[in-house]
Amino acid sequence: MLKPFTSALLLQSGYNAALVAVGAALLGFAAGSGGAFMFLRKRALVSDAVAHATLPGVGIAFMVMVTLGADGRNLLGLLLGSALSAGIGLLAVEWITRRTRLAEDAAIGAVLSVFFGFGIVLLTIIQTMSRGKQAGLEGFLLGSTAGMVFEDALIIAVGGACTIAALVLLRRPMTLVAFDPEFAAASGVSVRTVDLAMMGLVLAVTVIGLKIVGLILIVAMLIIPSVTARFWTDRTERLLGIAGLVGGASGYAGAAISASAPDLPTGPIIVLVCFGLFIASLLLAPNRGVLASILRHRRFQVRVHRRQGLLALARGEPILDPLTLAVLRRAGLIRNDGVATEAGRAQSAKVLRDERRWEIVRQIHQNEAVSGRYDGLTPIEAVLTRDEIAEIDRRIGRPVPAEGAA
Repeated sequence: MLKPFTSALLLQSGYNAALVAVGAALLGFAAGSGGAFMFLRKRALVSDAVAHATLPGVGIAFMVMVTLGADGRNLLGLLLGSALSAGIGLLAVEWITRRTRLAEDAAIGAVLSVFFGFGIVLLTIIQTMSRGKQAGLEGFLLGSTAGMVFEDALIIAVGGACTIAALVLLRRPMTLVAFDPEFAAASGVSVRTVDLAMMGLVLAVTVIGLKIVGLILIVAMLIIPSVTARFWTDRTERLLGIAGLVGGASGYAGAAISASAPDLPTGPIIVLVCFGLFIASLLLAPNRGVLASILRHRRFQVRVHRRQGLLALARGEPILDPLTLAVLRRAGLIRNDGVATEAGRAQSAKVLRDERRWEIVRQIHQNEAVSGRYDGLTPIEAVLTRDEIAEIDRRIGRPVPAEGAA
């Protein structure tokens, strides 16, 4: 298994497998980057409606080509039919949202269910046709690369490359509309045109990915990479790049795994690889990951127990919490018998002095905005200046005048 997989990764598993891998990588990059704009625009479910709206076009295109005496399974013809059908579905969602009081999610649900149901009816009719039983159009539901020829792979690769080029050219206006449509409109940018361009790119990715991933699973390739990228960055440019890399890597690795084991379907494997990267990011991302969150909470707990333990030492109070004792022992602030070390006495004295300092600050300012600046865990030197601390220490050294005294 390992050797065939390595050969597939190195594009040495045959010409057709190499084309599929390259095409899947380009498709994944385009899907990840294009889906990121829909994710930022909070319209990720539009891609679901577009994907399901392609099915009637596939069926109608097959019927038309068979009627004209052509090969009904010609990929270019099927993609053109699906693009036309998806475009109609896209415009239907947009029209319903603009012309009625229905929310966009309701419009998406209506278009998705009606178009998909119509597509299933067409596929059923095709199976009763004399030339329809061997159509194999069900492969467009979950993707199928088994019967892919050079022309098919070339169409997918060229289409993916063109979509990436369009994303590069349109990334600035689409980014502006995704974050601040009101400012974009005030700047002279046509928000509706840019929205349609975003959905057009989603349509292109969906149509291109039908053969590899299928209309049901292409939605995952449009959404999961951008969600995965969000764990790693807060910057738009980086999010687009990371989402594209996640999608491209998933497509390439998934195609390689499928090529190394012929019984494994390409589309579902690509989506599973993408989901695996999502889970890894969910757990391991340095700022937003679950592990990072657990570590931050643990560090916060340690800081709280350390401060409470030092205050108890300074006031001569017994420390009963086992975790507080463990934190102080680990930091070398108390001995095993619970007696403070020299470092523990020095630090406990400072913590108590800082508490007194902040009492003076609250007396001086009597302002919640000021008193909220200090949480007891941050060193007071990071909150106040040296001059402020020196003035407070002078006040501590003499009685504080009563309010209203001369």
